[in-house]
Amino acid sequence: MTTRDEVLREAAAECRAPEASGAGTGAVHSWDLSTGVDGPGTRFVVFTGGCPLRCLYCQNPETWRMRDSRRVTVDELMTEIEKYRRFISVAGGGVTVSGGEPLLQPAFTGELLHRCHELGLHTALDTSGFLGDRASEALLADTDLVLLDIKAWNPRTYRALTGGEVSPTLRFARRLADLGVPAWVRFVLVPDVTEHEADGIASFVATLPNVEYVDVLPFHRLGAAKYESLGLPFPLAGTRPPDPDLVERVHAVFRAHGLRPR
Repeated sequence: MTTRDEVLREAAAECRAPEASGAGTGAVHSWDLSTGVDGPGTRFVVFTGGCPLRCLYCQNPETWRMRDSRRVTVDELMTEIEKYRRFISVAGGGVTVSGGEPLLQPAFTGELLHRCHELGLHTALDTSGFLGDRASEALLADTDLVLLDIKAWNPRTYRALTGGEVSPTLRFARRLADLGVPAWVRFVLVPDVTEHEADGIASFVATLPNVEYVDVLPFHRLGAAKYESLGLPFPLAGTRPPDPDLVERVHAVFRAHGLRPR
């Protein structure tokens, strides 16, 4: 089986590579409709290919590499979005660019968000923030909401959990606050792995006036079969999902800092 060190080296190489396409074409794994988890209302969600992190709990390892995705133009995506435009508008939704990591392809992501904004559609960017420095002012101006994953607070925990550094995410979060871009913070609750990170994250997020909600996402093992099919070990195969009491205790931590967890 492929080791985690190997996939981390591969991720670092892909992150250093220049964007393979211009604004008009990108690596996209898939797209789908969703309700309630990718922003307000019913969303048309575009899952871009490629990610610089290798989170232990990742449920979508099939999106890690851009070369495993298909090349799609913004025009092609807009044709698909147009089919659902009236439906998602009436349902109070919009378009979310997710991944993978959309900011691995900032020109493509920026053009897609811009085109959706021109149509009057609500736009959301789902990101780890690890590549937040790649988000231009124009891209953020076309983004109505950022779904920001803050995976851990302690740098050591973040490194062990993702293979990356937490400081770029925190810097991006502060930049969003300075620009007044609305954000929902996402925190994946993993027993014995991230549960002790909640207080540090909460104390930081409480200083960001643009954060509307904190989504506490209980860890699950539903993606384990994907790892097996890819010949990869699922690092948290033996980890249990959090019980309701732990979820409530973590909610209470965020509420104690004046935040709105859900």
